[in-house]
Amino acid sequence: MKRIAVFCGSSSGTDDVFEKQAYLLGQTLAQSKIGVVYGGASIGLMGAVANGALSEGGEVIGVIPAFLGIKEIAHNKLTELIVVDTMHIRKTKMSDLSDGFIVLPGGIGTLEEFFEVLTWAQLGLHQKPIGILNVNGFYDEMIVFIKSMVAKGFLKAINLHMILVSETIEDLLHKMDTYVAPAVPKWITKETT
Repeated sequence: MKRIAVFCGSSSGTDDVFEKQAYLLGQTLAQSKIGVVYGGASIGLMGAVANGALSEGGEVIGVIPAFLGIKEIAHNKLTELIVVDTMHIRKTKMSDLSDGFIVLPGGIGTLEEFFEVLTWAQLGLHQKPIGILNVNGFYDEMIVFIKSMVAKGFLKAINLHMILVSETIEDLLHKMDTYVAPAVPKWITKETT
């Protein structure tokens, strides 16, 4: 993997461990020669990931919609900051620039980004690994809920296996590096979306 898109909060959360792990993830990716693609902000977990990678001389590409540039305070020390028109274009650009995705703690926007790239994988639009860094069990309840979708017949088990989960950065990166996408029929192509 040359670049990984990181989805995470523009807030830091209530536990210092969230920000520490975000910074460490950025450092680890840079040390592994993996570029970071993220939402472009200088604050919260987003800023921590970027700063961690930058502290190790890593490549950091931010993608931010123009209307959030002031509100989220765009990071001004990135390798590259790409300003786009909409949130949808932001996600598409982040996906196009990346070979995989890591989800850190965050709010509704982070969940929306995670579920969109997971849906794209389910539809066969990409075969990139999708990892959740489950810091302090942040995503435990969501994982239980997704498993209940399988149990109740709303999600195929093969799609559950597209979600790679770990509590440690090294283990998650190993799972992502060795990931083989399940064979799923392509329902649609990028050109028809």
